[in-house]
Amino acid sequence: MAVIELDGTNFEQTIQGNAFVVVDFWAPWCGPCRSFAPVYDKVSEDLTDIVFAKINTEEQQEIAAHFQIRSIPTLMIFREQIIIYSQPGALPESQFRDLLAKAGDLDMVDVKRQIAEQAQAPASGNA
Repeated sequence: MAVIELDGTNFEQTIQGNAFVVVDFWAPWCGPCRSFAPVYDKVSEDLTDIVFAKINTEEQQEIAAHFQIRSIPTLMIFREQIIIYSQPGALPESQFRDLLAKAGDLDMVDVKRQIAEQAQAPASGNA
């Protein structure tokens, strides 16, 4: 599958309509972003069951601000509309593939259970 460009018109429907989405936050002037792009494209061609998307942070500043993107490239992985990974930095191809395999192996029922438990837990702190 080709890498798709996300913007304000298609971001939400892409995340909501797909179970596994990888987003690369990048900018044209960013050297590491340009170096990582061929790796990202190659892996996207091999793993057709995952949606690979890019967000140009120069053009989509509102989306980048919403996700508090401070450094690029930043990779963000959504599984079932939940952010399960968000880290800056370009990865070598083998590490990128390993990351995606681990993301795909996650038990999302367990992840959702953990999120629900955290939401119900009382806030800790000193009274």
